Parts: sequence; structure tokens; C-alpha cells
Amino acid sequence: MKKFFSIGLVAIVAGLCMTACCNKTACNKECGDSLTLSGLNPADFASDSTGLYVIKNEAGMEVCLTNFGGRIVSIMVPDKNGNMTDVCLGHDNIADYEKYGAEGCNFGALIGRYGNRIAKGQFTLDGESYQLPINNGPNSLHGGGPIAFHNRIWKAEPLDSKSIAFSTSSADGEDGYPGNIDVTVTYVVTEENALLISYFATTDKPTVLNLTNHCYFNLSGDGSKDCLDEVLWLDADKFTAVDADVAVTGEVLDVEGTPFDFRTPTAIGDRIDDESNQQIVNGHGYDHNWILNTPVQMSKCFGSLYDPNTGIFMEMFTDQPGVQFYAGNFLDGSFVGKKGVKYPRRSAFCFETQHYPDSPNHPEWPSTTLRPGEEYITNTMYKFSTK
Repeated sequence: MKKFFSIGLVAIVAGLCMTACCNKTACNKECGDSLTLSGLNPADFASDSTGLYVIKNEAGMEVCLTNFGGRIVSIMVPDKNGNMTDVCLGHDNIADYEKYGAEGCNFGALIGRYGNRIAKGQFTLDGESYQLPINNGPNSLHGGGPIAFHNRIWKAEPLDSKSIAFSTSSADGEDGYPGNIDVTVTYVVTEENALLISYFATTDKPTVLNLTNHCYFNLSGDGSKDCLDEVLWLDADKFTAVDADVAVTGEVLDVEGTPFDFRTPTAIGDRIDDESNQQIVNGHGYDHNWILNTPVQMSKCFGSLYDPNTGIFMEMFTDQPGVQFYAGNFLDGSFVGKKGVKYPRRSAFCFETQHYPDSPNHPEWPSTTLRPGEEYITNTMYKFSTK
């Protein structure tokens, strides 16, 4: 696997790692039952193994996380009137994360070993075949097994008031994947109101790896209704086609003349139900991988999302070759979120930066193979402002 790395990001992280952050113990001790800016009670996340972690910048942007699944719980940023707004969906207690996580809910979670779908849960590497757990129709999704990364307790290491690292290890053969791997994911809030996510991993045996984060963004701050009026721009000329089980077929399609063309900013709801397009039918709307025109370029924005009501504008950056845009098609009101809100269909959107789905079975695509002696290093950033 190629190394995807930005020297500028190293400087950002190094410059921030200076003081102690508010970890679970410190937050419970210093804050007691006082609420975070987003209204979360740290006591509702405290157990022998879990806690709520808060990172924030001098400008007031606050991100809350939990080490259960390495999840983003809330992101507080100002709207056009200066009102602090929570722009991601999630739960306000650890019990709900555990309950709904067991049902396949991935709100804000770190995803691995392999983000997205592997067809039939099968792949071959160096002549050896591997079978993964099947958990999504006939396919393996987001690691597949009950101990996939979104369902495990990560080790939390606060670095300073703006950053925290989560780490975990996965044993050879776990969920069917080869190799003992060590993974560290660092979250950093910058002074430019950006959330930087940096992934690092090594292995002792050839394996495949495709890490991402499954944050559900809603820039309106209101998870009780859909946000289809939000405006999306994606710098992508092509996307990977899917079948009726939402697994990639191997075909690469042009966005030109289709509902998948977001090269001009367009409201997400304008064409999401255009069933004259078979890909819309297969994905139940948008649940596809866009092939970015900006691979290995953290300095160049690959996409943006804008809410015309709050004025919140989110720019996205990555060094990955693709992004899975999932429009919350399978949210159905059954997940009870923060403040008791039941999240309806399409009440948030995911932008999962990644290598393409099922890449181990498509050698013509960028490789997800990681070998001993190599380092898996990727970065993604979501930057917030107002318009």
C-alpha cells in the first residue's frame, strides 16, 4: 500500500501535543455532572472501560468522543449568527451506543478492518483465500464481525486540549483477516475550526486494510427531520457502480448527465429519488463511492456541504482516492438519538473517505494491501466556516 502522508499535518499535530487533555477521569473529576457545550453529561459515558473525551480549540469549537468504537459523539461549531450548533448525529449515553451498535448502528465510529463492502465476504491475497463474516445481505460490511472496530473499546490517550489518540490491536485471523495489526487514530481540532483525523497502522503479515470514520453530518443541527436541502459539491468525474445488494460491480461510470454529478453545487434532495437511474434504485438513493479528482492531495478540497438555513459550510480534504457518500437512506426513526430525537430517513449524511469498496477483488483499482515493514498512513479533514 502506498503511504499517504502530509508533512504539513505532522507539523500541526506536533505543535499541538503539549499539554494534558480532559480525559475520562479528569472530566468526571473536574466537571462532575456539568454538561459539555453540546449538552452531554460525562457521567452518562463513564464506566470501568468507557468515558467521554472533550477536545476543543481557542475559538470555541468542541468535539466530544468516546472510546467505545472511537466514536465522534458531537461536533459544536458556530452558525451564521454565532450560535453554537451540533452538526453530527449520535447518542447522549454509552448504553445507547452499546445497544444500537449491536444492531449495526455506526454513528461516529471508527470503521475497520475494512470500511465498506467486500463482496460475499471473500478475497484472495498472495494465493490464499479468506472468508469474512457476512453481515449485509450476501456481503461483509465494515469489518463484518461482532468485534469489528466500531464495537470495541479503544485505548484512549489524550495528547492535549485539542487532540486525542485512540489505539487498538487486532489479532491474526480475527474476523477472518490475516495479520496481527496495530492501529492508532488521532483526532485533532485545529484553530481553523477543522477536525483532522489521522490513521496509522502496521502489520506482521500481508493483509488488507481500509480505515474510515462513519460520522453522520447534519449541518442544520436538527436531527428530527431530513436535511435534503443541504447543498453538496464533489470534485469527482466518476463513481463505482453497485448491484442490487449495494456491492460494487467493478464498473466505473461517468457522472455526466446523471444524478451523481455534483461538480456544480446541488441540493442533495433534487435528484436523490430519480428512479429512472438504475444506480439510484440499487443504492436506495445515494450510497456510492465517488472517485475523487484529488487523490493524495490534502491541500486541495475534494468536496463541500452547505446548509442554507444555518449558513454552516463544511469543506472536506483527504489523501484517499475515494469517498463513500451515504445519504442516510436506511435511517428509519428506530434509533433514538441525543435529547430523545428519533432520527428519520435522510436526516444526516456520511462522507467516508476510503479506497474503493471490494478493492481486494479488483486488482485494477488502487491497492489496499498492507505488508510487513510498510506503514498505513492516511489523513482526512473536515473544516467548518459560515456563508
